Amino acid sequence: MDNVVQLKKTALYERHVEANAKMAEFAGYMMPIEYPSGIIKEHELVRSSAGLFDLSHMGEIEIRGEWAEELVQYIIANDISALLPGSVIYTPVCNHQGGVVDDVLVYKMEDRIMLVVNASNKDKVHKWLMDQERWFCSQPERYSCLVVDRSEKLSIIAIQGPKAEEILQKVTPVNLSEIGYYTFVKGGICKSEGIISRTGYTGEDGFELYVPNEDAVAIWDTVLDAGREYGLAPIGLGARDTLRFEAKYPLYGHELNDDRTPFESGIGWAVKLEKNDFIGKDPLKKFETEKPARKMIGFEMKKPGIARKDHKVFNAEGKEIGVVTSGSFSPSLKKNLGLAVVDRKGIKIGTQINIEIRGRMVPAQVIKTPFYKGSVKSAKKNAD
Repeated sequence: MDNVVQLKKTALYERHVEANAKMAEFAGYMMPIEYPSGIIKEHELVRSSAGLFDLSHMGEIEIRGEWAEELVQYIIANDISALLPGSVIYTPVCNHQGGVVDDVLVYKMEDRIMLVVNASNKDKVHKWLMDQERWFCSQPERYSCLVVDRSEKLSIIAIQGPKAEEILQKVTPVNLSEIGYYTFVKGGICKSEGIISRTGYTGEDGFELYVPNEDAVAIWDTVLDAGREYGLAPIGLGARDTLRFEAKYPLYGHELNDDRTPFESGIGWAVKLEKNDFIGKDPLKKFETEKPARKMIGFEMKKPGIARKDHKVFNAEGKEIGVVTSGSFSPSLKKNLGLAVVDRKGIKIGTQINIEIRGRMVPAQVIKTPFYKGSVKSAKKNAD
């Protein structure tokens, strides 16, 4: 009994149980995987109207102090030097070999910077930040920074879908139409104060709310009530995965890992090699002049079968060329689709490949990604 791990619960745990959600362990938390309506119905609701997500298992780590921006610049591969307060940026955090420690959102505030990290990597990234802070701030003429993990004090509630703004506007005095894509404001949410950011992981327009744990239940209930006429309902992690998959948003442990560079994982666009020194820059510099030997592709199964993580990929001649990172039935497109990292040579849109599924070769075809483009396109225009 001494080895039993006590799973954590978010502030909204009881609401999920009351809604008869199927609960399961994820990243050390008991989280809702799906509700009685099922993953496909939840997925379709987000695409057509809006859904509400509990993302409170994710991590929020703040960097404070005079050298906060310089430390973050050294740790991340993207560039925040030109960002104004109120801006958000997506970036990989790389190790010294150029692999991905995590992919994070960086929130630039007036007096600090907040990193939003993946739930499964919270402890790993916090330790990484602490280790880098000690080295970075030990250099001549630098002062220490303060790395503060606020993960256990904040809840994240996301509302995603083409009706998200219309619903959320009912419960906040903040003019949501003025919040551009990948920007945020601090403001009132119901009777609480928090951060409202126009970000998401579904391919749809929407917002993520960072609020104190003690206010999470009241906000959850109020937003659900405000969205009742739109069919707003809670959405579990199962539909969150199919939504992000259709939009080709990478998932750590699938498309991203410590041994795979951002350029192989399809997020090389978020690496700014022209900026000053950052962790992983030296091994990544070669990609200024050459393409990586491997690349991320999307594919459609041409015969029955669903590709899963770690299934092997072969070319038409039978040579093994890569590995599946994610695969699923697409509720929006009604097709079996997948993502894979493969040898670049000879692979383009339309190329015929084979996926090994339970010992048999199933034909597939390389297709354009993202598989699905949702209402996030209209949100992007607001930021122009």
